[in-house]
Amino acid sequence: MGTLFLMVVQNVRASEADFSFDIDGDGETEALTDGLLVLRYLFGFSGTTLSESAISSSALRTSADDISAYLSTNLEQLDIDSDGETDALTDGLLLLRYLFGFRDDTLIAGALSTSAVRNESSAIETYTSGRIVDTATLFGIDRRSDLASVVLPTDSTEIGSISVSRTFSGLTFDLPVYLAAVPDEDRLIVVEQKGHVYVFENDSEIAIKNAVLDLSDIVLFGGGNDEQGLLGFAFDPDFSTNRYVYVHYSAPNPRRSVISRFRWDAATDTIALDTEKQLLSVTQPYANHNGGMLAFGPLDGYLYIAFGDGGSGGDPDGNGQNGMSLLGTILRIDVHPQDPADAYDIPLDNPFRDNENVRDEIYAMGLRNTWRFSFDRQTGKLWAGDVGQSRLEEIDIVEAGGNYGWCPFEGTERYGDCSTALPDSSFTPPIYEYGRSEGASVTGGYVYRGTQMPSLFGTYVYGDFVSGSVWSLGYSGSSVLFNTAIGTTSQLASFGEGNDAELFLVSRSGEIYGLEESSSSTSFPTTLSMTNIFSDLSTLTPASGFIEYDINVPAYSSGAKARRWLAVPNGSGIDFSSTGRWVYPSGSVLVQHLEMQMDEGDAESLRRLETRVLVRRTGDWAGFTYRWNESQTDAVLVGLRETESLLITGTTGEITGVDYDYLSSSDCLMCHNSAAGFALGAKTRQLNRDFVYPTLTDNQLRTYNHIDLFSTDIRRVSEYEAFNSTPDAREYLDVNCASCHRPGTNTGLALDFRIDTNEADMGVIDVAPIRGDIGITSPRLVEPGSKETSVVWERMRTLGSNAMPPIAKHRVDEEGVALIGAWIDAM
Repeated sequence: MGTLFLMVVQNVRASEADFSFDIDGDGETEALTDGLLVLRYLFGFSGTTLSESAISSSALRTSADDISAYLSTNLEQLDIDSDGETDALTDGLLLLRYLFGFRDDTLIAGALSTSAVRNESSAIETYTSGRIVDTATLFGIDRRSDLASVVLPTDSTEIGSISVSRTFSGLTFDLPVYLAAVPDEDRLIVVEQKGHVYVFENDSEIAIKNAVLDLSDIVLFGGGNDEQGLLGFAFDPDFSTNRYVYVHYSAPNPRRSVISRFRWDAATDTIALDTEKQLLSVTQPYANHNGGMLAFGPLDGYLYIAFGDGGSGGDPDGNGQNGMSLLGTILRIDVHPQDPADAYDIPLDNPFRDNENVRDEIYAMGLRNTWRFSFDRQTGKLWAGDVGQSRLEEIDIVEAGGNYGWCPFEGTERYGDCSTALPDSSFTPPIYEYGRSEGASVTGGYVYRGTQMPSLFGTYVYGDFVSGSVWSLGYSGSSVLFNTAIGTTSQLASFGEGNDAELFLVSRSGEIYGLEESSSSTSFPTTLSMTNIFSDLSTLTPASGFIEYDINVPAYSSGAKARRWLAVPNGSGIDFSSTGRWVYPSGSVLVQHLEMQMDEGDAESLRRLETRVLVRRTGDWAGFTYRWNESQTDAVLVGLRETESLLITGTTGEITGVDYDYLSSSDCLMCHNSAAGFALGAKTRQLNRDFVYPTLTDNQLRTYNHIDLFSTDIRRVSEYEAFNSTPDAREYLDVNCASCHRPGTNTGLALDFRIDTNEADMGVIDVAPIRGDIGITSPRLVEPGSKETSVVWERMRTLGSNAMPPIAKHRVDEEGVALIGAWIDAM
């Protein structure tokens, strides 16, 4: 077969040159305005017609300067087809007129005209130099429009008069999980899950941290979402004298939780490993639900320690109601024993000291996984956040001898058939609980006793690790007065309290945040029209600077159809990545608009349901949902998650009621989390596709590069990968599951559904589940060759509390279930 190679002009950014024409959307120039191509041929002429067999499958590229130089210096003439006219230069450079027909880098057979444009070499040079044109008319978008003034919180989250904002911006940490104040000093410590403790000055401008303790060679930590590690740290009440500190960490062989005492050397400002004295070791049957908090009671000086129920899911070992197990409890011990040789004493007033059916150390039981407790420094009351199984998160005021109901109860609701002879009246209910519409993993906080935020004084400030929500709870002593959202932050691992009682928020992604109270508050747009995202809501015409886009593989949305827009602030650009996340500048906005076809036989029966807005703020993102009104004229901001029953008419006329969830801001951040980069769809593999713009169809990445939407020139878009519009199993899992199931998220599971992860490293193949068998005998997360015994497949085809994804799922994605089932069966 003859071969013909294209010589093309390499495309450059508009700021560098304004002359290029990219036929095939690969980021490089192939043609002049009227369709003349510069081609390098080897052979393939028949008479005066170019043979279809002469078309190559790849292109040879040089720069515009190379072509100009060549045309000006190689003037020998050569008559290819013996018709008496000069067609090419000596090495086969030829001008040829094309009609249409490019796909990727290949000319489609039949796309060429039946005859070639013939010119002498001097005429070629003259023609070429006179007909190169401005690129602006040859891309999907001519130029980038200035972004309209949108009304969205891009600096910080301000609700009421409290804002959450980054502090200690000069410091970052690696998986921080706790912060505390050094007694009698204006310094703070941060505990990292991998085993490090750092100390630094309590100065928001500080940029120096010093390592105090390194347990990384001792601590058991599996990386990613593992719940094990260095989890807690407490200063002795007499620290200024004895320099004792206490830690709560996971250790291997056997898997166990260890409570140890160390000594902080004042002279070196470090903690030596050889000062360790192990006080308590508790075997852990599973990797999750370790508890991890420890703190001294301000009124009694005893050490309180939290342990989870031992892990897995549903308390399979029954530890929550087993008084002879230290799991599922808060302990209370005296770490200053009368006999220094002893590890600790049991306080004389411990509630179960004389109960032969309950361990003496136990202060309270029936707790699933207390993730952070604290003492009100004014009243001494013990407040705790207890993480729920699948429905409810608890706030408890823990009292001596209390049984908080796990696992007969999850919150105030019956959970399972946990064996217990106790009547329901024996269990102490939480003072407050919340469901999955607001979060999925409570992070206990503190009763605020500082002076900088008067509106919070005396309220319990706590949050949720998954949603990132932060709340202020008012309690009268017998009932909850209010529970007010005051902000959000991502991966909220812990709160911390300074010596001045001011609060800090610890994000597991590496940052420390603070709370501030202002005299005035930002008025948040309560309707979509107030945001200024659309210049015309009736037609969904976007405001200036918003670019509509499409993606290759949409996530399943219960059958709803989506449109999408993005916007980047003027003068800013997106940090591009070929396979990973894109980093958007502060002030960027992503919009997803969802509509449902109410009559499956009528494509025009679309009803506007919701418009979701994701805003890049300083340090993180925030998500908001606007629900369209009945008249379809505007949309109203959603507070807590709302559910509507839609009546869908099938193709045969049957009417089916389908529940549909309108997600809260907290819901948004469950999937749009920091580990996933917040912006899920707007990245390379999804956007590397054509889009029908008003004047022409163009590759989206090529257009964005042309209008300087990226911070750097990404050059040839054909070099980048793209998802298939009909996804394979791994692409489906990446889009629908990997936002949560990847390293760095809050699931507590070592699963990784990202497409770049080797199948053997996904953590699912032939792996037993730790969150329950959901009724499958001898289950595996993925059982090669058997979808029926694979928990992943079963959760996909299930609705209710065992379903995946766990929110906004009221219809089963039958195509997705079939795809993953076939993938598993083919293993």
